[in-house]
Amino acid sequence: MAQVQTKPTSSIKTTASKETGHVPVKFVFDKSNYRWFIIAIAVVILGFILMSGTTDIYSTTKIVVAPVVVLAGFAIGFYAILKKPSANA
Repeated sequence: MAQVQTKPTSSIKTTASKETGHVPVKFVFDKSNYRWFIIAIAVVILGFILMSGTTDIYSTTKIVVAPVVVLAGFAIGFYAILKKPSANA
Protein backbone atom coordinates (compact mmCIF):
# COMPACT_ATOMS: atom_id res chain seq x y z
CA MET A 1 0.00 0.00 0.00
CA ALA A 2 1.12 3.51 -0.72
CA GLN A 3 1.45 5.99 2.12
CA VAL A 4 -0.60 9.13 1.87
CA GLN A 5 1.19 12.35 2.79
CA THR A 6 -0.90 15.13 4.23
CA LYS A 7 -0.07 18.78 4.66
CA PRO A 8 -0.20 20.35 8.12
CA THR A 9 -3.35 22.33 8.79
CA SER A 10 -1.52 25.38 10.22
CA SER A 11 1.79 26.94 9.35
CA ILE A 12 4.80 26.39 11.60
CA LYS A 13 5.80 29.50 13.50
CA THR A 14 9.47 30.21 14.07
CA THR A 15 11.32 32.91 15.94
CA ALA A 16 13.79 33.37 13.09
CA SER A 17 13.95 36.60 11.21
CA LYS A 18 12.37 36.32 7.76
CA GLU A 19 14.99 38.52 6.08
CA THR A 20 18.14 36.76 7.24
CA GLY A 21 16.84 33.32 8.12
CA HIS A 22 18.67 32.99 11.46
CA VAL A 23 17.98 33.77 15.09
CA PRO A 24 19.95 36.73 16.51
CA VAL A 25 22.47 35.78 19.20
CA LYS A 26 21.77 36.92 22.77
CA PHE A 27 24.85 36.91 25.01
CA VAL A 28 24.70 36.27 28.75
CA PHE A 29 26.99 39.19 29.65
CA ASP A 30 26.67 42.75 28.45
CA LYS A 31 29.40 45.31 27.84
CA SER A 32 28.80 46.78 31.30
CA ASN A 33 29.39 43.36 32.90
CA TYR A 34 32.84 43.20 31.35
CA ARG A 35 33.59 46.74 32.58
CA TRP A 36 32.72 45.66 36.12
CA PHE A 37 34.97 42.58 35.69
CA ILE A 38 37.90 44.79 34.70
CA ILE A 39 37.26 47.10 37.67
CA ALA A 40 37.11 44.09 40.01
CA ILE A 41 40.40 42.72 38.69
CA ALA A 42 42.06 46.12 39.11
CA VAL A 43 40.82 46.44 42.72
CA VAL A 44 42.04 42.93 43.60
CA ILE A 45 45.46 43.68 42.07
CA LEU A 46 45.60 46.93 44.03
CA GLY A 47 44.86 45.00 47.23
CA PHE A 48 47.66 42.53 46.54
CA ILE A 49 50.07 45.37 45.78
CA LEU A 50 49.17 46.94 49.13
CA MET A 51 49.83 43.57 50.78
CA SER A 52 53.24 43.07 49.17
CA GLY A 53 56.58 44.22 50.49
CA THR A 54 59.09 43.01 53.05
CA THR A 55 59.39 45.89 55.49
CA ASP A 56 57.12 46.35 58.52
CA ILE A 57 54.94 43.26 58.14
CA TYR A 58 52.68 44.37 61.00
CA SER A 59 51.57 47.65 59.46
CA THR A 60 47.88 48.52 59.41
CA THR A 61 47.94 48.76 55.62
CA LYS A 62 49.04 45.13 55.20
CA ILE A 63 46.89 43.65 57.97
CA VAL A 64 43.62 45.59 57.63
CA VAL A 65 43.38 47.80 54.55
CA ALA A 66 44.75 45.41 51.90
CA PRO A 67 42.51 42.44 52.80
CA VAL A 68 39.45 44.71 52.85
CA VAL A 69 40.40 46.04 49.39
CA VAL A 70 40.81 42.48 48.06
CA LEU A 71 37.44 41.44 49.49
CA ALA A 72 35.86 44.54 47.95
CA GLY A 73 37.33 43.50 44.60
CA PHE A 74 35.81 40.04 44.94
CA ALA A 75 32.45 41.61 45.86
CA ILE A 76 32.60 43.76 42.72
CA GLY A 77 33.36 40.61 40.73
CA PHE A 78 30.30 38.85 42.14
CA TYR A 79 28.22 41.90 41.28
CA ALA A 80 29.57 41.78 37.72
CA ILE A 81 28.51 38.15 37.41
CA LEU A 82 25.03 38.62 38.90
CA LYS A 83 24.19 41.91 37.16
CA LYS A 84 21.51 41.50 34.51
CA PRO A 85 22.23 43.04 31.11
CA SER A 86 20.22 46.12 30.23
CA ALA A 87 17.01 45.45 28.32
CA ASN A 88 17.46 48.21 25.74
CA ALA A 89 20.86 47.00 24.48
